Amino acid sequence: MAHGDITHIDIPVTDLGKAAEFYSGLFGWQIAEVPGFEGYPMWQAPNKISGGGLAPRGEGFTQPRSYVEVDSIDETVAAAKDAGATVLMEKDQISPTSWWAVIADPDGNAIGLYEGTTDA
Repeated sequence: MAHGDITHIDIPVTDLGKAAEFYSGLFGWQIAEVPGFEGYPMWQAPNKISGGGLAPRGEGFTQPRSYVEVDSIDETVAAAKDAGATVLMEKDQISPTSWWAVIADPDGNAIGLYEGTTDA
């Protein structure tokens, strides 16, 4: 993926089992837990391109969130802040080769940022 591509969409859910049954039955998504990411089942659309995760719903995470691939989270966060964004979650490591952060645009929309590569 390239800088600016939507790479992942998280959907907040209260019951992972029911959500997996709902989305796989309705849309034909393949949903499975990946080793190392237990409690966070990943979904993949039939096109084998679109995908994301079913994540526990919680305070501050009540709506689906898209993640955008960036070359550098640090540079993107700095540019976003200069453009009026706020940081909702600082850069955090996912794996030895990948990181994420969450910003809010000037209208308050949460946007996830993703940098790196993962095998999952």
